[in-house]
Amino acid sequence: MRISWTNKAPHLTEDSLIRQIESHFHAAANRNSGLRLAIGDDAAIFRPSPAYEIVLTCDWFLEKTHFLRKIHPPEAVGWKCLARAVSDIAAMGGQPRCFLLSVALPKICTGNWCDEFLRGLRKASAKLACPLAGGDTTRRDEILIHITVVGEVKQGTGALRSSARPKDRIFVSGCLGEAELGWELAKRSRGLVDRHNELLRKHLHPQPRIELGHWLVQNKFASAMMDLSDGLSSDLTRLCEASGVGAVIQCKNLPLSSPIFSSEFSKKKRLAAALHGGDDYELLFCVRKDKARQIPPKLHGVKLTEIGEVTAKRRLLLIGASGEVNPIRPGGWDPFGN
Repeated sequence: MRISWTNKAPHLTEDSLIRQIESHFHAAANRNSGLRLAIGDDAAIFRPSPAYEIVLTCDWFLEKTHFLRKIHPPEAVGWKCLARAVSDIAAMGGQPRCFLLSVALPKICTGNWCDEFLRGLRKASAKLACPLAGGDTTRRDEILIHITVVGEVKQGTGALRSSARPKDRIFVSGCLGEAELGWELAKRSRGLVDRHNELLRKHLHPQPRIELGHWLVQNKFASAMMDLSDGLSSDLTRLCEASGVGAVIQCKNLPLSSPIFSSEFSKKKRLAAALHGGDDYELLFCVRKDKARQIPPKLHGVKLTEIGEVTAKRRLLLIGASGEVNPIRPGGWDPFGN
């Protein structure tokens, strides 16, 4: 699979553009990535580690659906398109090894926009130890980005959504709703947002929980796990449906957005974002009752919070601060419903 790029420069050739991309990603892959052959040929060659299974995932990142060109800096678009795909590997307890990039661009974006996009993508690639293996390009009126990530997990250890059991304790990592609240603030902008604004950090530069997912799997803590991409209410529903169980969540235990959001949003708004806001890319995981006390309050600098319990009855309930009980209905991101 050969990478090329259409550009408005009159003398640009496919080969010169391949060299431009190689200058961002340094064709020599990380020696631990498993890549024997990366950018520059018809296809990449990947060799999995002995006693490991390959984990595959793919993800769309689309203009006007997931980001807006007039609001989101291209560097942040580059970072986020890879980080959100790698989050799926983290949710299996795996390690990312390499990725493929397919992108369609309008001609106007093949200059500076593209260069900044590649800078952000390169930063994410280096941070996540996930080198570029190849891809494909074409031209289109709107920006379409498709990422495929290849990862690995030790044979038989990958975490699934379908293995939660009644009485398991339910945990989440980090604070919930900050990406949603960041998006609310970004929409108020009249131009490109400030990518250094701390309130927008999680919306623009999410951090997939690779180390945490790996630790939970290696130490056999996660009985079931998935990442929070569409919102707790929607993703917990999916986990429970896959496992054939229900859940009771304690509202008072939900880790709401950090206090820096308090001046911008009411507690009610922050709670709604924690329940239904997407794009957090935190981990939602279950732990057997007898192991729950072994989960530390923080790991690798990330807060871990017990928020509820898995139940045999296939219904999802939220226990309010005053003890009131309400059903949890999926209210997160749905590309066909939003």
